[in-house]
Amino acid sequence: MAGNAYPVSGDDGRIGLMGGRQEALLDALYRVDGKAEIVRGQLVRMSPSGGLHGFAAGAVFASLLDYSRRSSCGVALPDNVGFLVNLPHRRSFSPDAAFWSGDPLTRRFPEGAPVFAVEVRSPEDYSSAAERRISEKRADYFAAATQAVWDVDLEHGVVSLYLSGDPSRPVHFRCGETAHAEPLLPGWLMPVDDLFPPS
Repeated sequence: MAGNAYPVSGDDGRIGLMGGRQEALLDALYRVDGKAEIVRGQLVRMSPSGGLHGFAAGAVFASLLDYSRRSSCGVALPDNVGFLVNLPHRRSFSPDAAFWSGDPLTRRFPEGAPVFAVEVRSPEDYSSAAERRISEKRADYFAAATQAVWDVDLEHGVVSLYLSGDPSRPVHFRCGETAHAEPLLPGWLMPVDDLFPPS
């Protein structure tokens, strides 16, 4: 996840109180500098990521981009793309990398969740409260029709693949192993070691 989430700077308190005024929230999301999501009726912004986080997210995107060009079965998208959804307590996602197979892309946010989402943990994502937040967000992805989610733990060198059909039984890939998103992205493979810069 791209750092701590916090109310958008310049929020005068009204953004979180808009309730049904979704269009105002969406307009604010388009205008915010940096990365943000709409969660529980509030626009929350995420702090910039560190170098290792950015490298890992970029490496996943580059691998997915190569796969999308070879397979022609979807589009790879990098960090800071907003996806609009209609969940009771969430209106958008902004994963660290994603794979999209929905409608053709425009200059607007894609409508719907990506089929594959990648969330790279930040240093703040290792408390019990963070685990709950990550689990809740993953459940939101699946509720919005995402089929697979990667939880990338750089601190321990582990990629966990969660599938919508069996979200309580992740598959773990460690350094020295090759991760995938089967059966969603057949033939796409990425060594876990590629998430880290060459030493």
